[in-house]
Amino acid sequence: MSQSPNRPQAPAAQHSICVYCGSRSGANPNYALAAQATGQMLAARNWRLVYGAGDVGLMGEVARSAQAAGAQTFGVIPVHLLDFEVGKRDLSTFIITENMHERKKVMYMNSDAIVVLPGGAGSLDELFEVLTWRQIGLHSKPIYLLNTDGYWEPLLALMHHIVAEGFADSSILDFLTTVATVTDLEAALADYLGT
Repeated sequence: MSQSPNRPQAPAAQHSICVYCGSRSGANPNYALAAQATGQMLAARNWRLVYGAGDVGLMGEVARSAQAAGAQTFGVIPVHLLDFEVGKRDLSTFIITENMHERKKVMYMNSDAIVVLPGGAGSLDELFEVLTWRQIGLHSKPIYLLNTDGYWEPLLALMHHIVAEGFADSSILDFLTTVATVTDLEAALADYLGT
């Protein structure tokens, strides 16, 4: 059924990008620059940032730059990290969960794609959970590694080692898309989202 040309069209649904990244800034200043550029890119594309609601480290960098450029921001933080990660309460949406499991679930369910910036054990935990879910067929969302200055090279080598040693099929490597720059990330996301 076609709509009348005079009937107002509903606005297109906004896409949401989940960003996992460190609650520290890391040793290389390019990590913070890439986080800032990621936030600005999301805003320029009118994509909503979904992230861990912290105002520290790379988390804070990506959120503040996204906000400053006009992006919608959706933050999710467990109650026990409100002080440690300095919960950023001025986000468009600010959700407090009871635990880490709920945080990751809410972030995943409210996003169309996943981006992983440099980070530590927490970022790896988030990455491997969504990677495992993808491996066993629970979702088909793309997972992008922003490989700023080669940060993720050791992880990629480990993934190849896991496959070579028979602990995963080679298909697991196809579930991770590595991009070198925020420009490359934007192009990959735009291609996937069709925008």
